[in-house]
Amino acid sequence: MATAREWLSAARPRTLPAAVAPVLAGSGAAAAVLSFSLWRAALALVVSLALQVGVNYANDYSDGIRGTDEVRVGPMRLVGSKRAAPATVKRAAFLCFGIAGAVGLVLAAVTTWWLVPFGVAAVLAAWFYTGGPRPYGYAGFGEIFVFLFFGLMAVLGTQYVQAERITYTGLAAAIGIGLLACALLMVNNLRDIATDTEHGKRTLAVLLGDRLSRYVLLLMIGGAFLAVAVIGLRHPWCLLALLALPLAVPPVRAAMSGARGPALLPALGAIGRLEIVWAVLLTAGLVIGR
Repeated sequence: MATAREWLSAARPRTLPAAVAPVLAGSGAAAAVLSFSLWRAALALVVSLALQVGVNYANDYSDGIRGTDEVRVGPMRLVGSKRAAPATVKRAAFLCFGIAGAVGLVLAAVTTWWLVPFGVAAVLAAWFYTGGPRPYGYAGFGEIFVFLFFGLMAVLGTQYVQAERITYTGLAAAIGIGLLACALLMVNNLRDIATDTEHGKRTLAVLLGDRLSRYVLLLMIGGAFLAVAVIGLRHPWCLLALLALPLAVPPVRAAMSGARGPALLPALGAIGRLEIVWAVLLTAGLVIGR
């Protein structure tokens, strides 16, 4: 039976910045139009965290029953290591989705019920990433999901539930966050190219190949800082986020030097730190400059 520490490890804490960063950026975009709401931001954070952990448990379950995690390079998986029954991990995933849905309904009730279909879409996308008979994460579409739901929807949704409007600043911030979240997934899939290929999991990294995937990763990270420059045209204080550039050096160096397998594990943590610092500095710039 899995311990509490093993359940926490399977929730993959290093991916949690991908849940926190968009709420920070969206709240900063709301603050820029004088509409910040602490309690709405807090509820948006609960939704984002619950979805992220739910996705991780759903992937653990679906990859585990397919045998994809039998030879694991990264953090432990509960089903693949046989530390927890598949049905138990599946229930944990749906519990997280239920929490996200319940809190999301509260936000919809105080803003607009049009948020509900977006929430349903997010949960379905989270499950069918690796679940169902034809998971789109096995067909190279994972980065699209991450960009849409942990980038655009998470940031703009957070801004909307506070400001009840979406701005160009919020959109640019969402693009930056989405690209960094995609970079995190790209490093993860770059690390697993060999095992994913063996098990028929055709991620974007598998489809592009090792070398091209590394250049795409570089473009993703560069695009996030280009988004900062765009925001800085209207909000100069947001150029503070460029101070996060040194944090991009270690993962870029690891990728472009040809690091493979376990050697890419530090790059995952590095991109997570980069995303959260990028979001904190951008949000600080939006708050200062308002």
